[in-house]
Amino acid sequence: MIALVAGAGGFIGGHVARTLLAHGVAVRAVDRKPVVQWHQLHREADNRVLDLADSAGCREAVAGCGRVYNFAADMGGMGFIESHKAACMLSVLINTHLLVAARDAAVDRYFFASSACVYPSGRQRDADATALAEADAYPADPEDGYGWEKLFSERMCRHFREDFGLATRVARYHNVYGPLGAWEGGREKAPAAICRKIAVAKATGRHEIDIWGDGGQTRSFMYIDDCVAGTLRLADSDVAEPLNVGSDELVTVDALVTLVEDIAGIRVERRYLPDAPVGVRGRNSDNTMIRERLGWSPGIRLADGMERTYRWISDQVAAAAARG
Repeated sequence: MIALVAGAGGFIGGHVARTLLAHGVAVRAVDRKPVVQWHQLHREADNRVLDLADSAGCREAVAGCGRVYNFAADMGGMGFIESHKAACMLSVLINTHLLVAARDAAVDRYFFASSACVYPSGRQRDADATALAEADAYPADPEDGYGWEKLFSERMCRHFREDFGLATRVARYHNVYGPLGAWEGGREKAPAAICRKIAVAKATGRHEIDIWGDGGQTRSFMYIDDCVAGTLRLADSDVAEPLNVGSDELVTVDALVTLVEDIAGIRVERRYLPDAPVGVRGRNSDNTMIRERLGWSPGIRLADGMERTYRWISDQVAAAAARG
């Protein structure tokens, strides 16, 4: 069986492709970016540059594959998704064309990477966040742009399963982080941005950083190894409905900064930017269903994952400085 990893040039897709290959699975890795821009390039995979927003690109990508993992999307951190809502929503074309191609090619199973951004903003106004359970997605009021694309794509997966018998699996990811992802340029998420800022502060001796918002907003962050493990477990399972895949270790942004300071061995002055995009006030994952259905939940501690992430990003900052 050949497994198609759509969006393999991205952060999560690259890690999933690596793990599948390590398990002896034949992988077709597809992304629209030139391969020199992929976060990871696995020489043993069938690497192709294709536009998956186009139906012909999807048919070529899917041909001969028994399983599809769809991570392809135009997205990034809060700064990106707040200012590129149309671009984020256009990712619905990718999932739609891939579903059609997968149905026509009689693919065995189709996995879609959704997001906790599908949950209503009204349930996320308190920093002392009540964990979000899967049923909380309705009545629908997802995050504007990116959240609506993900929720619509979830429904497409459901109806392709109901109408055409295509076995679909959907994970709602909660803030994935780790090495080998975006760490600068505007698409990076909060853990990577904080690691970069503190690594630069340490390297330059200017111990001050900007923090978006007031630092009191809360999130749970899932390390990439847990994300990959949960993805593969869910894809292999009989769980047809969307499932949270995320850590339930809630933390404030200020506490995350303190954690990275401890890892780096410095203290920084914090300049808060109240007008910067911060998203919802508080978000956490309710992992009751994943424990019940898969007998597993993400368990890598934030302190451990952030230490690995900071070390990698610190090395990238040093390498960039050396290049001038």
